[in-house]
Amino acid sequence: MDSKIEFRNASRPDGPPFRLSDASLAEIERLAKRYPTREALMLPALWMVQQEQGWISETAMAHVAEVLGVSPVKVYSVVTFYHMFHEAKPGKWNIQVCHNLSCSLLGAEKLIELLQERFGVGIDEPTADGKFMIQRVECLGACEHAPVCQVNEDWLFDATPQSLAKKLDELK
Repeated sequence: MDSKIEFRNASRPDGPPFRLSDASLAEIERLAKRYPTREALMLPALWMVQQEQGWISETAMAHVAEVLGVSPVKVYSVVTFYHMFHEAKPGKWNIQVCHNLSCSLLGAEKLIELLQERFGVGIDEPTADGKFMIQRVECLGACEHAPVCQVNEDWLFDATPQSLAKKLDELK
């Protein structure tokens, strides 16, 4: 399978060379016996990449496409669809702010403004020291506690600029 694709920023995959570990490749082959097609292994394979590399580079997407025998654009479309996958090296602390209807109506934009002012970066850009990254996500599934943020695996329900600022101070 030809793994060349025109990615967003280059005519060839960008990023460090990547190959899944032998253990992950063996796990994919073990899982393949339980899945109807190799394409159905896409999410487990991408999780393995993210566990090994911390994010999913374009070269890693091309490698997954080759391993699964699918087109690189299919892999790219899955990575870019799900906010749980990082297309760039994330910060130590990833701050996800839900901006769906409930969260937006109850102040999500103020939270994003606070984060951008505090860190001086845009969405999906890690800070210069690599400690923080702001992500605007579609839904964190906790509308009854809107607005909602997630810092790595920790939740911040009914978030306000004050409660978010306090949480950020705790992370330093």
